[in-house]
Amino acid sequence: MDNESERRPRTPNPKTWLAERLSQHYIASYKPFNFVDGEGVRCSLYVSGCPFDCPGCYNKAAQNFRYGQPYTQELEDQIIKDIGEPYVQGLTLLGGEPFLNTGVCLSLVNRLRREYRHTKDIWSWTGYTWEELQQDSEDKRELLSQIDILVDGRFELNQKDLTLQFRGSANQRIIDVQKSLASGTLVIWERLVK
Repeated sequence: MDNESERRPRTPNPKTWLAERLSQHYIASYKPFNFVDGEGVRCSLYVSGCPFDCPGCYNKAAQNFRYGQPYTQELEDQIIKDIGEPYVQGLTLLGGEPFLNTGVCLSLVNRLRREYRHTKDIWSWTGYTWEELQQDSEDKRELLSQIDILVDGRFELNQKDLTLQFRGSANQRIIDVQKSLASGTLVIWERLVK
């Protein structure tokens, strides 16, 4: 094995990595009308900044919290407009790390819920595990409460599997957030292809 495949992603203690200290409110990119970041046609916001430093990360440039451009009201307006197209199923939050950019992500998802209620769904990828998010800061739990589907866990290079549905490594899970919150136990997404 080379050093990259032996190295492990960084693991935070609860409430040590906080959006209020780390986020610069930058986004790496916005990709409207794509088919790869969840089910159906989606509008995907890639936020900047991620301290997990997973070996083999596919979006290494977005680990920098100042990569890309500042998030603006004009961009938010455009995303909301794009999501309103009848063929768009929803919004996807990726990164970087959405849960360390809660100022940006909460602004967008709260507006989406005000304007479209639950007619559009919200997916998010995170390096945090479900269990870590339950123990972390209020803003992370607030963002989680608005999400429908969460792909959790750090990318593990030694578990990389490109045949997996919406995941890069076998340790990652696709979680039905709303059913999990309602039942008090983790519920895997029912459309998961084994």
